Amino acid sequence: MSVTTWQGVFVPESADNVPRPLASCWLYWIAVSTGDQAGVMEALGLTQSRSVTFSEAEAIIDDDGHGESQDNEDGMARVYVSPALDGWTLVIGPWCDPCSVDRGDEVLRLCTELSARYGRAQAYYFGAQGDGSAWLVAADGIVLRRYCEAGEADDARFTLGEPLPLEQARRELLGLPATCDEAARHDEAEDEWKWAAFDLAPEIAASLGINPFDLSAETDVQGTGVLALTPDGRGL
Repeated sequence: MSVTTWQGVFVPESADNVPRPLASCWLYWIAVSTGDQAGVMEALGLTQSRSVTFSEAEAIIDDDGHGESQDNEDGMARVYVSPALDGWTLVIGPWCDPCSVDRGDEVLRLCTELSARYGRAQAYYFGAQGDGSAWLVAADGIVLRRYCEAGEADDARFTLGEPLPLEQARRELLGLPATCDEAARHDEAEDEWKWAAFDLAPEIAASLGINPFDLSAETDVQGTGVLALTPDGRGL
């Protein structure tokens, strides 16, 4: 595994800089099928704050997910941008929420543009305490799917596109039609799907590319992760 800083200076491996699961009780992330960290940051309007190890990133992501950072209470000021991980770049932080009333449209636009440039771009939310899942999948400049199941009354407003193959397979295992009629979303027959979908984001992420919960010492790494300021955080 070769690890370099964002500026290209070699950094020796250490226990603090070995890939490990990047998780929080509430995790929001964008995944782009490229190792072009600088290009992804430019496309998202991010500016570098400083290079960070995986250990530092783990702590920062957890603090931001819980709203425990004094200078970033709503999570909008900064994100973690990974090095190339098995050929993918991860951007992690609440700013990446694909089904936020405030951020949803912008994240949709950004993923569409990133997919036009790099082929594939996805955004996810996962609440590890039974707080639901959301996924947004774009390819070649087209949004293929957006879906949210987080127990909120307006979840259905975010639905776009046809169910992904993994969604359809899971529904069929539950004895449900492969495609859900949004008008029947709150019917009792859909309850099983709702609870299954609550936990589905990491599995969908893994099936389509990379899952931050699955990172390990076996993950191929090129470069060094950075803590970056979002457009919302530049004035802080």
